[in-house]
Amino acid sequence: MPPQPQRPPRVAGESWFPPASPAGEPGGAGAPDRGDASGAAPRPRFPWEDWENWDGGRPGGGDRELPRLPLRQRLRRLTPRAVVERLARMRPPVRTAAVAGCLVLGLGLLGGAAAGSWLTGDSGQQAAVDREFTRARGLWHSIPVDTIFPRSLSGDGAGPGGTDRTWVRIAVAPDGDCAAAFDPLLAKVLSPAGCERLLRATYVDATSSSVTTVGLVVTRTDRAAMKALHDRFERENLGDRADLIPRPYAAPDTPAEDFGDAQRASWTVRVLPDLPAVVYAVSGFADGRTVSDRLSAEEATADGATAAPAQAGLGHDARGIADRVERGFRAAAENAEKEPE
Repeated sequence: MPPQPQRPPRVAGESWFPPASPAGEPGGAGAPDRGDASGAAPRPRFPWEDWENWDGGRPGGGDRELPRLPLRQRLRRLTPRAVVERLARMRPPVRTAAVAGCLVLGLGLLGGAAAGSWLTGDSGQQAAVDREFTRARGLWHSIPVDTIFPRSLSGDGAGPGGTDRTWVRIAVAPDGDCAAAFDPLLAKVLSPAGCERLLRATYVDATSSSVTTVGLVVTRTDRAAMKALHDRFERENLGDRADLIPRPYAAPDTPAEDFGDAQRASWTVRVLPDLPAVVYAVSGFADGRTVSDRLSAEEATADGATAAPAQAGLGHDARGIADRVERGFRAAAENAEKEPE
């Protein structure tokens, strides 16, 4: 190959690329690069047209590199078509390496963009969850008692065999601490959550044959600790232990006035993993009878259960009332998050 011509000094504003020529003229699109059958001289190649052999335009050669255009001009000319044309002029090994580099760079940019979007979205969602958790702790003194404990609750299909159930509120206890709400062992188990406030109410079924106390403990701990306590209850089946039963609220001059510790028949305890609350319910017979064969709500509502709490539907009462109080508290927390601060 004849020696390649040196480029004359660049004039300000001059393009690094040769001016376009009509097809068929020297240097034009129709001109052969390396001569043809007629013996025409090959078209001279500018140094920047041969990436592999270009010596940088400096005496003695040197590192091979593209002409040093301003960054703005280089980016403007980096079109997909220009990239493809330049890759096509490369030798196969160099072209393969260049394509691989472009693929790696492109995948890296796409992956980085996707990761950034995912992290940003996850961060925003986590912030919303944290705000809802914090606001829920103050709901007990900002929403009406009828929102937390409605005057009546409907349990469509919530009774034994899918029968409908209705419960009427007969008493609401003054809010306070958790000192007298639990037996010592249950109080110890729940102690990691702390007790910000205790809210309680007692319901009677439509036939006034069963009474149920439902409680809402507003906790003091953070979301991670609530999740840990919830997982412990699930892992160790603490909700089914007969030595971890909540105490009832026996309101005077109501069908629940004889509802004491000895009358507890069925119960449920739920540690909410995403809200600062523990929801529980304990049920018994309205006539004040003592119960010896106690069953958790999970056991009393299982198929084939024959003990008195199961036959009387007391497990369904505890579970159904706790379900509806929990749903109401969750709805209140969601509504509070939507309200402007």
